[in-house]
Amino acid sequence: MTGTELPVIAAVDGSTHSDDALDWAAREASVRGLPLVVVHVRLLTRRTGQEAQQREAEELLARSVQRVERIAPGLGPTTLSPLDFPSAALVSLSRDASLVVVGSRGLGGFRSLMLGSNSLATAAMAMCPVVVIHGGRPDEEPDGSTPEVFRDIVAGVAADESSEAVLEFAFETAAARPGARLRIVHGWTMFSSMLSGGPVFDREAAADSAERSLAELTAGRREQYPQVEVVKEPVHGSASRTLVTASATAALTVIGRRKGGESLGLGLSPVAQTTLTHALGPVAVVPC
Repeated sequence: MTGTELPVIAAVDGSTHSDDALDWAAREASVRGLPLVVVHVRLLTRRTGQEAQQREAEELLARSVQRVERIAPGLGPTTLSPLDFPSAALVSLSRDASLVVVGSRGLGGFRSLMLGSNSLATAAMAMCPVVVIHGGRPDEEPDGSTPEVFRDIVAGVAADESSEAVLEFAFETAAARPGARLRIVHGWTMFSSMLSGGPVFDREAAADSAERSLAELTAGRREQYPQVEVVKEPVHGSASRTLVTASATAALTVIGRRKGGESLGLGLSPVAQTTLTHALGPVAVVPC
């Protein structure tokens, strides 16, 4: 299996959030021309016998396959039901995946939480991009098309090399969707300008520096993806607030996380964690 054939993995547990994740994953696999693997992780617990768990898993996966066939006929997903902790299984599978798609919450946990622990752990430690689906938004018209209001791909970037992977994923995603627009958001402050070696006391000069940084980050990609309409948005102030607001009308909001903190679950920056927790639409977390 080559890198371009690595599958999209959809995690299901029978919750409405995982149904939303499955729907999104099926459409994405179809758009990208990738295989789809539907995964239900059987929990390591003594409360339910393994035979009963296996039977329940088979029934859930069979229903999931039927659901995929309605959404993306001919996709022909495969299924897996490993026995493990959910986030551990998904992180392991992410080593050989193009994308892992999860719901923002599962059947367990507290309904008051905006983001489940398994979703957060998977997003923080996976080896490939993870898309977290926040349910409750009508991302599809009755005819299966995407509403015009949800055409934007929004990418949150920093003014350094860590944004390369975020931009590559965002451009690829936008290119796979005819008519999509890519909004590249870079939040800056006078303090961040100082840390990056830019102007410290001149706000106008700092704003110009932020615009130049965005131009440098996107240089070359406009030629590589000429079909993608690009809007560059240097924003003075809170990047996370801008991204959360933008997520309400975005087909996907793309953020990055640093590598190196996976073993401790420390890969998410404050901006990434705030965006992921409070977003109003799907969020992709890309290892940088």
